[in-house]
Amino acid sequence: MADGWCTDSGEAVYRSHDAVKNLKIRIRIERVTSAAALVHHPEQQQRPERGVLELNPLISQTRSTSDEEELVVGWQEKLFSQYEVDLYQTESVCQTPLEKQYHAEIVEMERCKRRLNHRIFTYTDFDRFTNWEEQAQSLLTPSQSRPTFLAERMANVRHRRQDRRPADTNIPKARLVVWEPSREFMKGSHIVNTPMQTMHIMADLGPARKLGLKENEYVLCTIKADSNGVLMVKPDFNNGRGPYRLETDGEKRDVWRLFLENASVPINVEEKQREQRMYRDLYSRHKDYLSSLVGQDFETPPPGYLRLIVNGEIISAQGYEYDNLYIHFILELPNNWSSVPSQSLSCVTQTCRTRELGEDNVAFFSYPFSFESFFRKEDESEESLPQWPVLYFRVLSLDSWQRYRTEGYGYLVIPATPGSHRVTCQTWRPLQTGTMAELRRFFIGGAPELEDISDVRIPGTFKGDRLSRFGFRTQTTGSVTFNLNCIQHARAFVEANALKKRRQTVLDQLGGHSQKGSVYNVLEAFQRARKRMQEARESLPRDLINTTGALDTESSA
Repeated sequence: MADGWCTDSGEAVYRSHDAVKNLKIRIRIERVTSAAALVHHPEQQQRPERGVLELNPLISQTRSTSDEEELVVGWQEKLFSQYEVDLYQTESVCQTPLEKQYHAEIVEMERCKRRLNHRIFTYTDFDRFTNWEEQAQSLLTPSQSRPTFLAERMANVRHRRQDRRPADTNIPKARLVVWEPSREFMKGSHIVNTPMQTMHIMADLGPARKLGLKENEYVLCTIKADSNGVLMVKPDFNNGRGPYRLETDGEKRDVWRLFLENASVPINVEEKQREQRMYRDLYSRHKDYLSSLVGQDFETPPPGYLRLIVNGEIISAQGYEYDNLYIHFILELPNNWSSVPSQSLSCVTQTCRTRELGEDNVAFFSYPFSFESFFRKEDESEESLPQWPVLYFRVLSLDSWQRYRTEGYGYLVIPATPGSHRVTCQTWRPLQTGTMAELRRFFIGGAPELEDISDVRIPGTFKGDRLSRFGFRTQTTGSVTFNLNCIQHARAFVEANALKKRRQTVLDQLGGHSQKGSVYNVLEAFQRARKRMQEARESLPRDLINTTGALDTESSA
């Protein structure tokens, strides 16, 4: 044989935007000779070359017309085998509507004598053969191979149709989280659920006078297509390579050659241009639709407002005593701050188990959150910068008896500068002295808690000058890592540069502060120093104050 065998019989995956009904495959089978008639030269025995065989010329010249066949098969095109012709010719055997349809087609075909195929036939997606397709052994695969567990499960999933009534989607309230999943549970939970249609191109490779036996049917090619335009062909098209080698079972081990070719009609130039124009028009209309939803003007907050958008993420928590951690956090908005009415400023993360990372046990949450708030300064005469929102949080642990313990309290002041920030906050928890408190915490799950979570920093109801925590015992626990992306949006940021105002307002100060991160601390320190200077000045004698005022007047002059 001049050309060598093609041994790569794996599955090829294609993606097409065209409809799968336009797929055409040209398939040709050709009997080479019986395996008993193969002649091996000593040269080939010394240096064997895989798949290259030399044939006896006397036997190869005796090939008959039934030893080769070529057909062009379309997607889901039904070609009957000799076994199906003999079976469905009897009307009493046909029970289902599909079998009755096959009976009518076979009777019409026999009457008109227009049967095109002899050995090659097909099994479509509606035939019973597809129920055990994954267990059927292709002629190109070794007989020792067995389908995997996933292949057996996917054979049933494939028959799900999009138009069927959906299954009950109610999520059971019990056992939402499986702490110790078994191997069978993991196998049953990791199955792709994409509906798929399958077609098999078969061949009856039995003797010419004994066609119609099920044991002589072999799978030549399997084509699968899903709703996403993904097409899987096994084996792949030859694409100029050598033919595939087919060897039958039984006493007479015949050798066949298989050729697969993509015979789909290519689109002509006019249709291609018309399709491109249609896609351009579709994309243009979709772009106009999106533009109409967004609008032409850039969205800006009203005058005198500062818009703060925070997209954050709770990355991890580490250094805590117990496992199965979750975090409850609340956002507190100071005076002159407001939020969208439909926005929730409190949330609870999922329960996360810890893993050892170095010397600490770390729980990776990766929990995203976002909020939007607005600031408006009512009294422009006040020069101090506003207070920023504070994120209060507490870390809790959950045991197997569904009892929780407080592991730590902490807070995070939203950064005053826009941009990306990665912050790690230390936490602490109230400590009650005595062995009984620790035993109660271990066995019952109770622990001292704060009545108001804002007590972690400064309580919102506190209005005094000094806050005393004398006698309050605490214990340092772990830390929580946050990732914050802050955006500040205000119309005054643009107007300040355009109008070149002489006196800056609070929002203008925020605009300058977003450029210089240290301005906030400098102004706060200046306000505190000014207040202390005024208090010290009031305590001085009257005559010394007049002298100091005179000196100030001369220096200003």
